[in-house]
Amino acid sequence: MKFLFYVAKYYSIPIITPMVEFLQTTSHDYILMVSKKVDDRLKKEKKWTDIPRITTVKEGIKYNPDFCLSPGNYIDFRLPGIKVEIFHGIGIEKESHYKIRHFFDLYLTSGPVVTTRFLKLQEKYKYFLVKETGWPKMDYIMNYPSSGLKKKLNLPEDKKIILYAPTFSNKMQSGEALLPIIPEIIKEDEIWLMKFHEFMDKELIEKIKNRKKESIVILDTFDITPYLYCADVMISDTSSVVYEFMALDKPVITYRTIKREDKGINITSPLQLREALDRSLANPNEFSAVRKRHLEEVNPYLDGKICERVFEELIKANENNEFSGKKKPLNLIRKFKVLYHERFRKGYMR
Repeated sequence: MKFLFYVAKYYSIPIITPMVEFLQTTSHDYILMVSKKVDDRLKKEKKWTDIPRITTVKEGIKYNPDFCLSPGNYIDFRLPGIKVEIFHGIGIEKESHYKIRHFFDLYLTSGPVVTTRFLKLQEKYKYFLVKETGWPKMDYIMNYPSSGLKKKLNLPEDKKIILYAPTFSNKMQSGEALLPIIPEIIKEDEIWLMKFHEFMDKELIEKIKNRKKESIVILDTFDITPYLYCADVMISDTSSVVYEFMALDKPVITYRTIKREDKGINITSPLQLREALDRSLANPNEFSAVRKRHLEEVNPYLDGKICERVFEELIKANENNEFSGKKKPLNLIRKFKVLYHERFRKGYMR
């Protein structure tokens, strides 16, 4: 079998990494189809120099994959093969997570609560399949070599590590409310790591840079995983990274999260942040049972074998001809947008 990974954003690399590593243990063939922007960064960082990759639709068509897997909301419709959505996060609270854009033949869901929603959508639209496998990035997180990370990342062993990782969405972001107060509440025995989404409001980021202290470190990396292991507490909002942190059974503080408020301490005012943080540091196991219950619904597969299940499901569905006769809608407007971006957006796939 031949598998093509469609990677438009660099932060998708940790999602597909465990899938690529699994395929390397098999006789299956694979290739990365990456945007020009991703390709440039891979070259700059000298990453995956031994993994075959392409940057054009023409090359993708020539490769003629059996399956095209995308950790994103879309995929180029001109590519041959079964189109598979593996998702760029566990954004289960966001309605956009369940939006059908008519690019995919198969949706691989992270857990029961997501599967239930997609099965209802499957019943409505008829043409696509839904398989519950778990989210592939969880394999990357659970299997990550975590020994000695603080030393490797030059983080002090004797200080508490607070990780702030907000979402960028205007309706759900916490940066506007929390960033002004954070420099005022940092204690001497703390280091604060800030991981901003690449689409975050640049003005907000500049404001915190201008007030930056030695105890604030702004992370310029696509991969938050090693910092998940180093952090004692995560502060966020409705970002799906919260569930990545919860998989390590660590406390989270959310600011006005829109659903599942009890997965940690949910605050509604910036003035509540310091108290919530002190409570989390004093008793990190307070919400442990609740975290595990939520993960059972959202992504119960923490055994490091999600990728194995993914390819088992793909091959089995193909052998059973489960995809035969299922046609997608014409989807002309979105297809036109794909062609437009290809023609006019710098760094896009050609």
